[in-house]
Amino acid sequence: MKLLKDLLYDVRIEEVFGTTHVAVESVSIDSRSAKPMGLFVAIKGTQVDGHDYIASALANGATTIVCEDVPEGADSIEGTTFVKVKNSSEALGHIASSFYDNPTSEMKVVAVTGTNGKTTTVSLLHSLFRIMDRKAGMIGTVENKINDRSVESTHTTPDAISIQKLFRDMADEGCKFCFIEASSHAIDQNRLAGTKFAGAVFTNITHDHLDYHQTFDNYISAKKKLFDVLPSSAFALTNADDTHFEDIISDCKANCITYGVNAYADERARIVENQLQGLHLHINGQDLYSRLVGGFNASNLLAVYCVAKSLGFDSLVTLTSMSLLTPPAGRFELVESPDGITAIVDYAHTPDALENVLKTIASFKTGGERIITVIGCGGDRDNSKRPVMARVASTTSDQVFLTSDNPRSEDPNAIISEMQAGLDPIDKRKCIAISDRREAIRAAAAFAEAGDIVLVAGKGHETYQEISGVKHDFDDRIVLREAFNPSN
Repeated sequence: MKLLKDLLYDVRIEEVFGTTHVAVESVSIDSRSAKPMGLFVAIKGTQVDGHDYIASALANGATTIVCEDVPEGADSIEGTTFVKVKNSSEALGHIASSFYDNPTSEMKVVAVTGTNGKTTTVSLLHSLFRIMDRKAGMIGTVENKINDRSVESTHTTPDAISIQKLFRDMADEGCKFCFIEASSHAIDQNRLAGTKFAGAVFTNITHDHLDYHQTFDNYISAKKKLFDVLPSSAFALTNADDTHFEDIISDCKANCITYGVNAYADERARIVENQLQGLHLHINGQDLYSRLVGGFNASNLLAVYCVAKSLGFDSLVTLTSMSLLTPPAGRFELVESPDGITAIVDYAHTPDALENVLKTIASFKTGGERIITVIGCGGDRDNSKRPVMARVASTTSDQVFLTSDNPRSEDPNAIISEMQAGLDPIDKRKCIAISDRREAIRAAAAFAEAGDIVLVAGKGHETYQEISGVKHDFDDRIVLREAFNPSN
């Protein structure tokens, strides 16, 4: 139980109707989960407005309402306190943090944002700190972790209440570090408000999520908000290989550090060897042998090294421990056939990520090997990237199978048609449309011969396919193995 007046610390209050000396036993943003002696925060969301459910929250027993628009007659509702705030979603983060006793003040939290590389970087950081015998948590797309225990993940970044509860669980289990993926949606919706950051990482920014942000400038601004709130005691690590890195840190008060593989930067890595078996890097003149593959992973590994260094860890200890790191699930994950065909499953679902993966695969070719790509685009998402994805796939691949990803509420064939619009007549000849993803993967495996490389892109670690709002069991890796071993 907490007193309301203690939960409102750091909240920008405009007006209070009632007393703040009232007990609060729960915090919710869903009126259905509001309880007696509970606090309900009315948030204006992208789909629904929580203000429409204030009456429902009161009917379920809530005694405190935090909102931007106070309903008429609020001051006459006996036993209820209304707190008018400038921004409900921002207020929620601070309230949730206070409700769970400010857990991030007990650990060092590092957020990672960017179009590509978030999941890999966060996963590698968590694994590295566990290898170095540090208690650490992770909040990410694939899973959340408290030390070595997995906690279910449903969003790239959970809602503010869930995230502060996760932080509290981590602190209670002794975690001194936490690494979190910060999506542009989460930053824009203030889900990280109330979190104390030790640092933040910007990996890159390319075409994505314009269905939500509308313009690329809005997308950059959303990422930038994370760095705008960093205190001077924190570090801001940005990828100098991305041309927008200076925009991201233009108003940043933190200690700004750049890293890069190609550009001049404070921290540098040079690729010595890049093979299917892994990378050999020079980082600030020291060797790192890694099982990760590709130039994009050279950048991810350098970011991981820089975070550890910024948190005070010895360089040699860090690099030695990094040599033990393995790729996260569904990120350039190899599946090999008995017939000498190599398949790669990767989460690449943006034009830039797909191009990076295909360029990496092409660099491994030594002769007449063919690159065969299976690619789709998700439904109910930014459709402007669909023709670009098909064009990128066809430019680097010898054969392309256009298929469905997670069509969600859309017609898979309509999505494929939008992808095909990006193809010129020559590229169209090497593209085959098969809307059933399982059949497309089987067709690619059957088409491939010894030495060929099959890329199945877009879903990576996901173990489902969402069709017409229903999630069906589906794992690209399992389907590939079955296609390569039909008799098993």
